Parts: sequence; C-alpha cells; structure tokens
Amino acid sequence: MNAQRPLTRRSVAVFGTLFAAAFVLLSATRSSAAELPKALVPATVEVPSSLRTTPFDQDRVLMVPPGFKISVLARIPGARFMMPLTTGEILVAEPSDGCLSLVKPQAGGTASALIKDLHNPQGMALHQSDHKLYLYVGESNQVTRFLLAPGATSASDKTVIVPNLPDSSSPELGGSYRHELKNLVIGPDNKLYVDIASSTNADPVDTTSNPVRSAIYQYDLDGTNGRIFAHGIRNAEGLAFVPGTNELWAVVNETDDIVYPFHNSWQGSGSIDYGKRITSYVDDHPPDELIHVKDGANYGWPFANPNPDTPNGLDNMPFAPNYETNPDWTKYPESVFTRTDKGIQAHSAPLGIAFLQDSKVPEPFREGIAIALHGSWNRSRKTGYKVIFFPWQDGRPGPQIDLVTGWLDDRSQNLWGRPVDVKPAEDGSLLISDDYSGTIYRLAPSGGL
Repeated sequence: MNAQRPLTRRSVAVFGTLFAAAFVLLSATRSSAAELPKALVPATVEVPSSLRTTPFDQDRVLMVPPGFKISVLARIPGARFMMPLTTGEILVAEPSDGCLSLVKPQAGGTASALIKDLHNPQGMALHQSDHKLYLYVGESNQVTRFLLAPGATSASDKTVIVPNLPDSSSPELGGSYRHELKNLVIGPDNKLYVDIASSTNADPVDTTSNPVRSAIYQYDLDGTNGRIFAHGIRNAEGLAFVPGTNELWAVVNETDDIVYPFHNSWQGSGSIDYGKRITSYVDDHPPDELIHVKDGANYGWPFANPNPDTPNGLDNMPFAPNYETNPDWTKYPESVFTRTDKGIQAHSAPLGIAFLQDSKVPEPFREGIAIALHGSWNRSRKTGYKVIFFPWQDGRPGPQIDLVTGWLDDRSQNLWGRPVDVKPAEDGSLLISDDYSGTIYRLAPSGGL
C-alpha cells in the first residue's frame, strides 16, 4: 500500500508555485541552462513559391529561438519519422502510403519514393557492416532490412528480419490496434530494439499476449534471440541512445481518460471523488514520459500511473494506482515499478526524439534532447503541437524549454500543423516533420551555418 498522502487540486497549485520559484533559482546556477534562450521570437515561415499550397497559401508564423529562421524544405503528405543521410538527403516514412521517400534538399526539396509497397512503415535505423550500408525499417507487422546503394540511389536485397509482429491485421485483434506503428533503434551494442506498443488504452490483456504488446524488445541484428528488454510501456515512440553511452531513452504516450484513484476530494467539494472520471483530473494526468529504458524494468502500465501531484512535480514521480486495473494497489504494489525520469504535460503525445550531442547544431542546443509533441485530443484545452528541448545536465534531462511553437493558437484552439519527428541534419540545421500539413521544416541560424 502506498502510504504517501496524495495532494488535492488546491495543494497542488500551492506546491507548484513554490517549486517553480525554487527551480528557477536552481536553474540560474547552471551555466548550460543560463545560456539557453529565455524566450522565443516570431519568425515568418519561409516558403518557396512552388510549395505555397495549404496551409502556406497565407503567411505562417512560428516562434523560434532568437537568431534562428525556419523554412519549408519539402512537402510530403503524411510525413512521419525521418532519417537524415550523410549525403544530405533525407529518408521520410509515409505510413499511410506505404513508402519511404528520399528528399533531396540540394534539388529544391524534391522527393521520390525510394521503397514502395511497405506495410505502415515508421521507424528506421542504419547499420554499416562489411562496407555495406543497411537500412532497417519498422513496418507495423514486421521489421525489414534493405541494402542501400551508394548515395541511396536505390534499395535492394529486401530481407524480413523480425516477422509476425502484431498489428491490426492480426486475427486475434479483430482489426483493432490503437498503436500499431513500430519504432526501432540500433544500439552501440549492435542490438536491435523494437517497440511493440499496446493495442488498447489500458487493458491488461496486452501484458499477457505473445509477444507482449507493451514492451521494448531486443534482437540480434539478424532478428534472432528476441527477448523483452523492458515492459509496462504503453506506447514508446521515439527511441534513441545517448551518444557515447549504452543508455537507451524513450518517450512514452501515457493512458487516456483515467479515473481518480484516491479516497479524497480532488474537486475540493468535500465529497469523495474516488472512482470518478473528472475532466480537470484527466486533463493533467497521467503525464507523458521521458524514460531511461533499463534492462528488465517494469514502468507500470496499465497498473500504475506516474503521479505529478507531489512536491517534485514532473521529476522522479511516485506512482498512483490505476483505479480500474489495480485499485488501492490490490494487484501489484508500487515497489515493483520503475519510476519515470521526466514527465511531460499529459496528452502532449511526444513522438520523435533526437539527442544532439554528436550533431553540428549550434550551441547551446548541442547538449540535450529535442522532442516533437504531436498534440492532444484527450484534453478540454489542447496542448502540445510544438518542439521542446531538455538540456542534458549531469547525465539527466534538465528543465524543459520550448524550441519551436506556433502550430497551435492557444486562444482560438485552432491548429495548422502537428510536429511528428525532429532530427539534426548533416549541415547542422534541425529538421522537423509535420504529418498534418505534410511538411518538412528546416530550423537554422539566420546568418547561415
């Protein structure tokens, strides 16, 4: 049983104010955080005349760091995850069209399909072996490997590395799979890591399926020796290793529409809110997650949710029991779960991530992680729809700052774009994909690189 007394809505606000002030004071003592911009500035998106179709048939303004500009590099319908190549080209996954496109910035952002007839492709990873460059692709039902020709002029030698992954075509799921896209990364240990996300919002059936549908699996590069690396992970999207380490990190989209799990009054009315679904609670619970994925760890889903209503806020959050699957810790105790390293505003939907330590992006953004927030659907007021940045401090994420915002108008709640992925390009610029408007953006210093 968790002995920690949960905070009410009113006490959360008081603690939040006190700790925000303390956090600002602490951050000011760190030189890396002090060098980061304190505010963003408006920048009209630069758009080539040939690409001025909706939503760029009118001027669009985004908020960017001072001294930066943002431009449209290419228009790719349904653009999702990206893979910049050393040649300057960019591979872009288009799950809805079943293809990977090759974007050529040197040729005005023109794009052509490099690989077709894929099954909902999203995650991509490169691996060089015996002077050959291989591309691993996460399709919703399998992981496939291709041999890339020099200059990525063609892809051949298609080989299914991990077959029979669950997706909406799996007979036992009856055409229903909430999170069927597969994300992957190859680690410095020459192992392949693949996310198999939950098919449901919070049904324990995903924890007993074969394979488990709420886990990150590890494989040899030929697809053999598959095993669960970590579990209790509802929907891991971006996967990446901290450069120069063996640390795997991931962002996780957490549970929707959770029920209030404590025997007290959240709304401050004096009546007990235990077991109620309350809009103001759902709006901010549970936070989405940035986690250091550890071998053998269980991150709680669907039996426990990270709880931000303590003095630590979004850092080192304790868990709250899930009322519907683990009421009052009656099924599993809190002690069996591994805590989230850093929380992100609930329902922000973090997707693509990139560590920038080994990139050529300008300082002070070279020491940290950039994350694309796709934006909420499960909130009374929308949140997300931006790119954020966590500076890396003492081997951990520091305070979150905004990197690019403006796709969502907070006042009207209208939106015109949804960031999906963020990746550093070979020239030091930062690439951002947007599947809502079908756009690849380029964020770069105004004076050039």
